[in-house]
Amino acid sequence: MRIAICDDDERELEQFQELIKEYQASREISVDCRFFHNSMDFICEIEGGEYDLILLDVLMPGINGVQAAWELRELDKNVKIIFVSSSPEFALESYSVGAYYYFIKPVDVNSFFPLLDKVASELSIQKEQGLVLKNRKCVVKVPFQKLEYVEVINKTVSFHLTDGAIHEITAALAEFEEKLLARPEFLKTHRSYLINLNHVQAIKDHFVMTKNGHSIPISRKRRGLVQDAYVRFLNQSEEEVPQDQAQPLLSENQSEDLGGSWRILLVDDDGDDRIFWAGILRSHGCIVDIAKNGEEAYRLAEEASYDCVLMDVKMPGEDGFSVCEKLRKRINAPVIFLSCLTESEKQIEGFAAGGIDYITKDTSAELFWIKVETRMRLEVSGHTRLCYGPLLLDLSKHKALMNERELLLTPIEFDILQQLSGQAEHIFTPEEIFEKIWGEQPWDGGQMVQTHMSRLRRKLEKAWEEHHFIEAVWGKGYRFVPVND
Repeated sequence: MRIAICDDDERELEQFQELIKEYQASREISVDCRFFHNSMDFICEIEGGEYDLILLDVLMPGINGVQAAWELRELDKNVKIIFVSSSPEFALESYSVGAYYYFIKPVDVNSFFPLLDKVASELSIQKEQGLVLKNRKCVVKVPFQKLEYVEVINKTVSFHLTDGAIHEITAALAEFEEKLLARPEFLKTHRSYLINLNHVQAIKDHFVMTKNGHSIPISRKRRGLVQDAYVRFLNQSEEEVPQDQAQPLLSENQSEDLGGSWRILLVDDDGDDRIFWAGILRSHGCIVDIAKNGEEAYRLAEEASYDCVLMDVKMPGEDGFSVCEKLRKRINAPVIFLSCLTESEKQIEGFAAGGIDYITKDTSAELFWIKVETRMRLEVSGHTRLCYGPLLLDLSKHKALMNERELLLTPIEFDILQQLSGQAEHIFTPEEIFEKIWGEQPWDGGQMVQTHMSRLRRKLEKAWEEHHFIEAVWGKGYRFVPVND
């Protein structure tokens, strides 16, 4: 377990050091722990991903624990953060950044050790990933790495392991395939078969040959998709991509370096359709996030920036047209409708709702990709790069750079910066900013604007101290101030 502890009180750090030593001895496990005396040193050193658990004192000079946590979350969304304080008054604020726990000092063995046990247990479960299968005879956990292929015959799903064992479950394949296909090593070759690419020997025209000599059929519709996916998987395996990575075939950072690779939001309530279309996109190197309805699409749009949204039309609740109209007020990504409704009236309605294209679901996989790729390239070519001295806003990639170095802005922070820079010297009231960024959400009195604006201004000032790009106008609001030539 890898732990970082940040506290400006030397005595508190010494106490934590003794507790960690005692914990290691009592549990007979190894704990890699580092100690920091202030949050600034910690933030400057951390890269994201190197710690499993971070303990932050709340009250520290300069950047306090909660402010430091906001910075950490932009580098590592999954790390467990525990706040330590002598007062409960910051507890509510701490959970706004996804705190795992809030400790009230003093921290002792009785309170600290059980919490470390819980964290260690969760980490162990994450490392030993697999499927839990239950039939009439037993419950068994099948590690992903030992699963060779899966097949369904009638209503029986068979899980074939590399050691020759077979576990059979009376169920539908759909109950397992979405979880498996969210991993980079699994691929659907046929409506009745899933394979683990780690155990593939060769790809033929009509079947996959596994290293154990099994022949897995490939449907004609998926033939090109399977071949492309296997080639990409082999290339990626050479780069030792972690097996628990959520997105198959390419990581987010890799996608930016390859032509034709984008981040796409797929909104569809049909599980089979989601798996099929997402598989095509991922085989071409795209990063695909999934939403089953409008509500999930709105949430994901707040958390990440997308190059394109693929939108089903016929969904329970809000239909795709309504979701498109609302989504376009929140993000700049183009929307392409993907629907089984082929009537020209529906396609016209889609364009009226703000979509840039309408693809019917009877379109072949090859033509589907060509249409999506062409539309995204055309959309990107129409965007501009806005330059304000050392500050560059790349609207096509939703990125900001200062002196050619990327600023790690959240999607909301980038949107705020883009809005303000579009009308330089204009004073935006907090209400105006809130309406432009959060749309129809109820006005909260300016707290969200103040929080995000404070973090944005701090990042800009830290990146280039010679000029304050965003100024606070007392009693009125904020304005963007370009660099004077």
